[in-house]
Formats: sequence, C-alpha cells, structure tokens
Amino acid sequence: MNEEMVTLAADDASEAWVGAVGAGGVFLLLIVIVWQIAATWRARMLAAREERYRQLAGKYAQLLEDNTELHRRTLDELSQARTSLAAMEKMMREIE
Repeated sequence: MNEEMVTLAADDASEAWVGAVGAGGVFLLLIVIVWQIAATWRARMLAAREERYRQLAGKYAQLLEDNTELHRRTLDELSQARTSLAAMEKMMREIE
C-alpha cells in the first residue's frame, strides 16, 4: 500500500508540473498575442500620422505657390504704378 501511495504522489506532482507548464504556456501565448495587437495598432497610428503630415506638406506647398504668385502679381502692379507715376510726373514737368 505504501508503494501505491508513493506512485500516486509522484503522479500528482508530475500532473501539477504539467498543469503549471501548460498554464504558463497559455499565459505566454496571450501575452504575445496582446503584444502583437498593440504593435499593429501602433504601426497603423504611425502610418496615419505620416499620411496626415504628407497631406499637410502638400497643402503647405500649394499655399506657398499661391503666395509666390500673389507676390509676383503685386510686384507687376507696383511696377506698372511706378511707370504710370513716372509718366505723369514727366507730363506735369512738361506742362510747367
């Protein structure tokens, strides 16, 4: 009977180790799954932020082109105004 109890105790101990290792494996698997989900989510967020930065850079480039065109137009109008003013001054000097 003592031999039977020793065998049962040994079987219980080995079953406990198998259970502990199995539970550890399940927890490790869950940790890896959660880690991968978090990494995927983070990568998607970074990609979305990068896309927003690209859109913002494109909008900035368009605004810069518009601003350059407005500046060119303003300079053209200013030079026309100077030409007209110079012609008017010349005409007024001739009249005197």
